[in-house]
Amino acid sequence: MENNNFDKIISFTKRRGFVFQSSDIYGGIGGFYDFGPLGVELRNNIKNSWWNYMVQKRENIFGLDSSIIMNPNVWKASGHIETFSDPLSECKKCHKRFRTDHLKENRCPECNGDLMEPRNFNLMFKTFIGPVEDDTSIAYLRPETAQGIFVNYKNILNTQRTKIPFGVAQIGKAFRNEITPGNFIFRMREFEQMEMEYFVKPGKEDEAFKYWIEQRVNWYTNVLGIKKENLRVREQEKDELAHYAKGCVDIEYNFPVGWLEIEGIASRGDFDLSQHQKFSGEDLNYFDIETKEKYLPYVIEPSCGLDRIFLAVLCDAFNEIEGGRTQESEEKEFLLKLKSNIAPVKVAVLPLVKNKEEITTKAKEVYNMLKDNFSCQYDETGAIGRRYRRQDEIGTPWAVTIDFESIVNNDVTLRNRDTMEQQRVKISDLSSIINEN
Repeated sequence: MENNNFDKIISFTKRRGFVFQSSDIYGGIGGFYDFGPLGVELRNNIKNSWWNYMVQKRENIFGLDSSIIMNPNVWKASGHIETFSDPLSECKKCHKRFRTDHLKENRCPECNGDLMEPRNFNLMFKTFIGPVEDDTSIAYLRPETAQGIFVNYKNILNTQRTKIPFGVAQIGKAFRNEITPGNFIFRMREFEQMEMEYFVKPGKEDEAFKYWIEQRVNWYTNVLGIKKENLRVREQEKDELAHYAKGCVDIEYNFPVGWLEIEGIASRGDFDLSQHQKFSGEDLNYFDIETKEKYLPYVIEPSCGLDRIFLAVLCDAFNEIEGGRTQESEEKEFLLKLKSNIAPVKVAVLPLVKNKEEITTKAKEVYNMLKDNFSCQYDETGAIGRRYRRQDEIGTPWAVTIDFESIVNNDVTLRNRDTMEQQRVKISDLSSIINEN
């Protein structure tokens, strides 16, 4: 795909209610977005899929929901207060600011003006707790969710009576005061992370690292349905690695603007636990009852951005068809080939006509029957062909059409989004057929 396809996808997300610019009626606010009716459903389905795959199907992975604001000492221990920064350069002429490491030359990309000397800009959002805004009340919106896991490591170890290896997973908001947010929702100032810290015995980290790389790629391809050719695993170079990391790989997606990271999997050693042990004074060592060993566990961290995955899923599923799918129209048609398990709407219920009460009554009966088990949409506006196309465009896998025969025979026409094949099925069999697919 090319950049113009990216523009089409961005336009599509707004037109069909996936993503809106935050505070749009006031001109928006840079780096912040709202997710509309279809966007919320798609994001929730991706989150639920990740949670099911990472937590619910595994005996030794536990969930957590830590607070967005934590004791400032957490961020001192983790190094964020001192080192979580990007190099910032300001143009002397137009006074726009840029990340120095993103510039191809030492000139303003907007006006070609001279740039000031770069300075480090801390990315954390600062706030205050309590009625007085002074140094004693400073707090921060978390720039990552991982530290909430590390400071709760001992709590989970004790309350769950678990043994090494085990993991703690979390989905939550994070905030970074990015100098130059961009590429739509790819880089935002408010975003959502899905990550897990997997605690292992030192010496077992390489085995666990390899295992989680395989597991995470499998989730993208087999669970989300992202095309294998659009994914790659890239090992970070030594100069890219965090100082504490033994190794790290990026799972990248081939966006219309190029290959970009959607997930990082890092072998973090014992850096985080050792820092929190040092700063808090708490003993965070693990005692192995069987071997009588005492040690700080090493950590493997798969961490992905929900919003980046959301965008990758849309890009991967988006199809533009010149002349329509049936080649009967000069119009362009859009098809969103989302996998059924993450589609915002699972089934659409469509009365053939809306001016026949017996048909609409039957259609609403079918809709009420299905909506308890599936995300459903009832649509009676416009010609049936146009309604099919509307549902194809938002990724609905199944469309159920109720006609005059339905009243007599208690059956309907079930249409498949991808093949456009139609079959006549009994209303009583609808749920099981949809469930099987």
